[in-house]
Formats: sequence, C-alpha cells, structure tokens
Amino acid sequence: MKLSTKRVAFFLPYLGGGGAERVIVNLAQGFAKHGFRVDLILAKVEGPYLSQLSPRVQVVNLGSRRVLYCLPSLVRYLRRQRPQAMLSTLSHANIIALWAKKIARVPTRLVIRETVTVRINAAHAPTLKGKLMPYLIRFFYSWADVVVANSYEVATDLFKVGLSPEKIKIIYNPVVTPELSVKAEEPLNHLWFRPGEPPVILGVGRLTKQKDFSALIQAFALVRKKCPARLMILGEGEERPKLEALVRELGLEEDVALPGLVDNPYKFMKRAAVFVLSSRWEGLPNALIEALALGTPVVATDCPGGVREILEDGKWGYLVPIGDIKALANAILNALYKPQFPEGAIGRMAQRFGLDYVVMEYLKAMDLG
Repeated sequence: MKLSTKRVAFFLPYLGGGGAERVIVNLAQGFAKHGFRVDLILAKVEGPYLSQLSPRVQVVNLGSRRVLYCLPSLVRYLRRQRPQAMLSTLSHANIIALWAKKIARVPTRLVIRETVTVRINAAHAPTLKGKLMPYLIRFFYSWADVVVANSYEVATDLFKVGLSPEKIKIIYNPVVTPELSVKAEEPLNHLWFRPGEPPVILGVGRLTKQKDFSALIQAFALVRKKCPARLMILGEGEERPKLEALVRELGLEEDVALPGLVDNPYKFMKRAAVFVLSSRWEGLPNALIEALALGTPVVATDCPGGVREILEDGKWGYLVPIGDIKALANAILNALYKPQFPEGAIGRMAQRFGLDYVVMEYLKAMDLG
C-alpha cells in the first residue's frame, strides 16, 4: 500500500497489559495498514504489547518515568512533527495531551478517548489526583476536538460530568481482529486443558478491586461443591496477596490458579468452559467481547459500563447482580450444565467490534477519511 503523507500519532503512558493499551496497539496497526505514517508516542517504552507491534508503527520514546514529566517532550514532538491528528487515551494522559497541544499551538486535530465511567472510577480512586479527575475532565476535555467514549454509559457519564453532547462521539473498541482467531488456535500445553480434565472457568483482567475476583473465587467455591471444576484467573495486580489468601482460606489451592500475565490469553479463552467477568464497574470490557467472539459461553455482572451493551440485555450471555455470590455461582453452573452458545454471537461481535469497522469510525473522528 502506498504510504500516505499524513502522519497520525497515538499517545499513552506505556504498553501495559490492559485493555486500553491493547486498543491503541490495534488502532495503530490498523491505521498503518491503511497507509498512514503512524507514531506511537510513549512516556516510557515498556510493556508486554511492545513485541506485538508491527514494524510499520514507529515508537517514539519520551523517556519519562511519569506521564506528567513528559509534557515538554510531547510539546517538542508536536512542534517538530506536526501530525495531522493525535489520539490519546487514559484520563491522566488525556490531560497531558490537551496541555501539550495548547502549549505547542499546532493545528493537530486532537481526539481523546475515555474508557471508564469517570465518576465511579473517581469514587474508588486511592489518590487525590484520581478523586479530582471528574473536575479536571469537566474543565480540560472541552479543549479536545472530539471526545470518544467507548460505550453509551461512558458517554452518559461524560455528559453528567459537564461535557457538551456535541463534543462526544461513541466508538466501540476494535477488539475482533484477524489475529484473535489465529492466536486462539495456538497449542495450549497445560494439564488442566487436556481431554478428560474437569472444566475450566476463566477470568481475565488486572487483579484489582474493580475486577472483584474475590467474588469470583467465592462463587467458584460454591460451584466446586456441586461439580468438579477448576478456576483460572489470568492477570496481575495489587490484589494478588488478598486473592491468594482467600484461595487458601477456602481450601481451593488445588483447583484455583493465578498464573499472572500470559503472552496469549486467547488460547485459554477458546478452550475454557465458561468465561466470567465479575467486575464492579467497567468501561467496555475487551475480554468479554473476545470470549464471545471465540465462541465461549459467558457470565458477567450487570455492572456500570458497557457490559449490558455488549450482551444486549442478556441475549448473548448470563447477567447477574454485582457482588451476588450465589447468583454468580448459579449462572456459572447453568453455563456449565447448558453450554449451548447463542447462535449468531460470533458474527455479532465481529460486526460491532471488528477492527476494520472501528478504524473507519476513528478516521472520521480524526478527520482523516
């Protein structure tokens, strides 16, 4: 494909193992396939997704330990390279991107992407900066050319924070990519997934209070009393000691595994008997979409965020109340005993969350297509 003269930049702190970072990697590579010159600007160059980047994506290292400290470097980048458009994601990085454009005084079209219900996120934030984020968003997000919300509930929350509805555009995450099914078919050499072994219930995400994996572990304890099963949670985070202690307390050491981050979670998703999302709140959970796109039955809490949107009011999977251990266990048992997958779910996920479709929506938002 002929290389465009248009330069597009994507900005975020680093390529950690979260959903927001995965979305940016997918978008950057999608834009590169469309022929754009793509710069991926990172405050610090680290994270598990680095190895997944296409050579067509140019990584720009701002060399800062913290996002705030990279402001001067980002201003210099904008003045020197003057990209036609820049997309930023994650609330604190978005504020820095807005300041940088204001200081640089360049015509770059700045689109910022919000991934969480900011008021709920602030209520649970452990730091003053996090608790003040809705006020920062109310004041500074108006500087953006477009504010992308990744679900209707996130968009509604931004409106309630004080943003003009004319500024907000809803674009779902580009989750279903050609690589998804390829990676899902890679061999999985794990004892738990051999023929004849008990079914594996899978959770994926950061080990944080938001994901509420303690509820999943407690629900699994009830499931385990009814039938042979195992629970695996892929991810890392500050809640690990608490979760490991809960596993020991419930006597589940032989049947619960927390292997941390893995390079390819999709081969686990593809082979899991049930995927469970136990979150207290979300933006638009990529892992839930991925599990559905791979044909895995799902159970999810009806939490604030895009979960009900994804499942279309329970059409594609079980919805249960937040923190209801018994309801969660019963839904998991139903999914195990009645593993029929809703017809049309795979195609529906590809239609709504496919990379090509979402890239076209971002091209419009960034005034590039």
